Amino acid sequence: MKPINVGLLGIGTVGGGTWTVLNRNEEEISRRAGRPIRITHVADRNVDHARSFTGGRAAVTDDAFAVVNDPDVDIVVELIGGYTVAKDLVMQAIANGKHVVTANKALLAVHGNEIFAAAQAKGVMVAFEAAVAGGIPIIKALREGLSANRIQWLAGIINGTTNFILSEMRDKGLPFADVLAEAQRLGYAEADPTFDIEGVDAAHKATLMASIAFGIPVQFERCHIEGISKLDAADIRYAEELGYRIKLLGIAKRKEAGIELRVHPTLIPAKRLIANVEGAMNAVVVWGDAVGATLYYGKGAGAEPTASAVIADLVDVTRLHTADPKNRVPHLAFQPDRMSDLAILPLAEVETAYYLRLTAADQPGVLADITRILADLSISIDAMIQKEPAEGEAQTDVVILTHVAKEKDVDTAIARIESLASIKGRVTRIRMEELNG
Repeated sequence: MKPINVGLLGIGTVGGGTWTVLNRNEEEISRRAGRPIRITHVADRNVDHARSFTGGRAAVTDDAFAVVNDPDVDIVVELIGGYTVAKDLVMQAIANGKHVVTANKALLAVHGNEIFAAAQAKGVMVAFEAAVAGGIPIIKALREGLSANRIQWLAGIINGTTNFILSEMRDKGLPFADVLAEAQRLGYAEADPTFDIEGVDAAHKATLMASIAFGIPVQFERCHIEGISKLDAADIRYAEELGYRIKLLGIAKRKEAGIELRVHPTLIPAKRLIANVEGAMNAVVVWGDAVGATLYYGKGAGAEPTASAVIADLVDVTRLHTADPKNRVPHLAFQPDRMSDLAILPLAEVETAYYLRLTAADQPGVLADITRILADLSISIDAMIQKEPAEGEAQTDVVILTHVAKEKDVDTAIARIESLASIKGRVTRIRMEELNG
């Protein structure tokens, strides 16, 4: 049978992994896909590297549009990244009637609605398993494996850099800045780590998962995003004492009034499996009404793990290459004319439990004032610890765990607590999730 010809845009880390795995496992992949899959045209700014890597087995160019416009290319694999040129290339590929495979979560989180609509109109597929959690087949699970379920929530460790940093802070008791420098030295963090440490990368991925889980349009701009750069090592230590771990989670929840979509540091009970995901690994928990909780764990980045997801998409597209577009799995799992208009809830309406740490004067009546403020706002306390003041100090740390409360009520409580003369500085607030159904 005639091979499927693939045009590869970018042969860096993931592109090189894709070339290597596709050639190494060529026979196995062909048996699964039903026909050979071959990369025939490669675009990369470093032409010499690309030619050396491919060994003359593919045409090489520094013009990505030459690949997109090549009439012999059936599927375009976009591994360039970014929002601008990548978008133009993907849209041109779709206009040319070519299927697209991409690992570009940023592009899809920001422009996914436009891209999917164009692909739907043209009758081609845009596959993006590699865009979320590297080699973990979470997109496949959400789109197909869990299609019998009404998904209630999902929560994921979906950025390996931040998980490595948090693991190191907990294990070694070091401050954030020191661990970030070590992560950069080891290659886990970029020279400019902003997208990772400030939660933007995780928010791109959480946005895509939420859209598939709940059948809503992609709405990255409505996702609440907090990173880990302001986390204090003391909070990681106190969380551990209380039986919790702090992880940067991407969270999406179905509520009566709409969808919660948020990324932030989160306390999780240490007994949960996801709380024990360490280093640069990724994991996602999905809770469906029929199946309950399911956990997906593995490498979230790297050349061959991500290539595994890229090639899985190539196999899927090859199998369905000639299928009636109406019989393919929709991009966001739900039929395009049956998408939901559920709103993304503002953060003020989010309901969860909270960890509060404050520095209070070591004097009578302080705790009574704090508990009265919380009670007035119907915020109940689950646990409280007061640390012994250091020798010679007239103030101490107080840590409070609340039951579930509304964010706007906690905002009001924090403002009132901070106004007390006995409270020094700001109140630290970290959200908590039980992740138990």
